[in-house]
Amino acid sequence: MSAPTLLIRDLHLSFRTYTGIIDVLHGISLHIAKGERVALVGESGSGKSVTARLIIGLLQMARGTRVDGLLQFEGQDLESLSPSERHALRGTRMSMIFQDPTSSLNPVYTVGAQFHEVLLRGAPGIDEKAAMERAAALLDEVLIPEPARVLASYPFQLSGGMNQRVMIAMALANEPSLLIADEPGTALDVTVQAQTLKLMRDVVTRHGTSVLFISHNLGVVREFADRVYVIYKGRLVEQARTEDLFDNPQHPYTQALMRAIPRVTGGGIPDIEEASERFLDPLIIHEGCGEPGEAQ
Repeated sequence: MSAPTLLIRDLHLSFRTYTGIIDVLHGISLHIAKGERVALVGESGSGKSVTARLIIGLLQMARGTRVDGLLQFEGQDLESLSPSERHALRGTRMSMIFQDPTSSLNPVYTVGAQFHEVLLRGAPGIDEKAAMERAAALLDEVLIPEPARVLASYPFQLSGGMNQRVMIAMALANEPSLLIADEPGTALDVTVQAQTLKLMRDVVTRHGTSVLFISHNLGVVREFADRVYVIYKGRLVEQARTEDLFDNPQHPYTQALMRAIPRVTGGGIPDIEEASERFLDPLIIHEGCGEPGEAQ
């Protein structure tokens, strides 16, 4: 049996501050199989994004940061790698899409120039002509019309939805094994967001890419993920296959998130913080929700 693309076991994160130690993650354990789309869901401040940044290696070098536990990528212990080895993984074997595509692209360089830089990470020495041909093919795959025009454009000349598609194409340019998508499309209007996420799902399925999808919105996750982990205040409180989670959510916090999904009719959107405080007793938060197949 091959190793999962990503394996996290008993992951703890804390920060040393002027007022003392702040514990952020409390024993996170999850895994993503090859080609699987897994979502990590919770409200703002629950620990979703710091988990993603630990995987990609963006937090470990910060002063006052302490990380304990296992972070394994394709059978390799990530914490045993040097900073340069971790850097070499980013943009090649693992990629990340951030929340706001406009701020992720450099406004003073054309899309084509930025594509060339991305492709150089996976194929050092690739010339401009070959890079533009590869970039145009990738833009065509994410259904961008007139790829040559887009490659010659600056990010500020494109719409938010177009920039997000550019970011998806860039993230997949070097055929990564793992794609981390941190709230992609949140900065877009709901119609463009839905189109973009459907497109991303179709593209990663064709490429066989494993995905960790970070979101606060269970409604979005339902259309994208194979499995879902629910995180609350740095602890995983529930995990299940997507259809099972929606058919029978077990944990009070998951149920509160369900009630927070916007609906066309009804009395408005409930306040998730109020709901979680009212329905969730801290004493019943698990120290970890276990791996798939274990009784919860």
